[in-house]
Amino acid sequence: MKAVGAMAFGGPEVLQVVDVPEPHAGTGEVRVRVHAAAVNPTDTLMRAGLTSLPGVLPPYIPGQDAAGVVDEIGKGTVTDLRIGDRVMAMVMPNGPLGGAYAEYVVLPASWVTRAPVGTGHAEASTLPLNGLTARLALDLLALSPGQTLAVTGAAGGFGGYMVQLAKADGLRVVADASPADEDLVRSLGADLVVARGDDVGARIRQAVPEGVDGLADGALNGRPLVTALRDGGSVAALRGTHAFGAPERGITFHAVYVPDYRGRRDKLDQLRGLADAGAVTLRVAATFAPEQAPEAHRLLEGGGIRGRLVLEF
Repeated sequence: MKAVGAMAFGGPEVLQVVDVPEPHAGTGEVRVRVHAAAVNPTDTLMRAGLTSLPGVLPPYIPGQDAAGVVDEIGKGTVTDLRIGDRVMAMVMPNGPLGGAYAEYVVLPASWVTRAPVGTGHAEASTLPLNGLTARLALDLLALSPGQTLAVTGAAGGFGGYMVQLAKADGLRVVADASPADEDLVRSLGADLVVARGDDVGARIRQAVPEGVDGLADGALNGRPLVTALRDGGSVAALRGTHAFGAPERGITFHAVYVPDYRGRRDKLDQLRGLADAGAVTLRVAATFAPEQAPEAHRLLEGGGIRGRLVLEF
């Protein structure tokens, strides 16, 4: 089958179309004919060799978001999915079969759920990884309706879902944005918008003098954001808590590790329901053929992309 992978780690140019053996579903598994795979920052880290891939041999196949059609169900698999169902899934690329940049992926049935109604494959592929990451961050923060959440990187994939899911949870949201993104961030549901930048923590505190109850750091600003929090507040950190330094004022730090939600079909179904209801917006910035994967990675690493870049198979 066709896949996009790298024989060695490096820049976007190492990505190439490769031919790898076609996988088949075993007991407890389903196979998805992938039609779309979203391109995420974690994919660029894997391609560059900055993530752990113990025992994985080249070609290294990135991709953590897949959307397509169920085309094979393993013998003895208990599932309500049927051949031909349009589905989406989060994929873990650190296994022997690699990630979602491939014509077929085989996954435990609990990792796969139906795609939102009325969406194309490209749109559906933008939801699993970023949506589950945002859902996990909110679950770790455990805020109550009426409390205030700050979101940095609100115009991005994770940040946008964070704003929308927080509003669905009944939270008040203050978010950052550049002038060009302010209308977008407001349209996602942010109650207050402040200018992004190195001192965004101080601007959030100015907008919310009592301090916010929780903070999701999608822009990876780190320690300077602590000033935005009230005593006893909490932080959801995407790449570990080390960037925030030692705890102070009773503030707690939560590392958001999205593999903790692999197999949580209940959480993925919840996201699907919100997308069906229009409470979550699926944003595709551009689509690419597999041969154009290097270009997609270059664009993503260049920054400023609003919505997800998607490979179509």
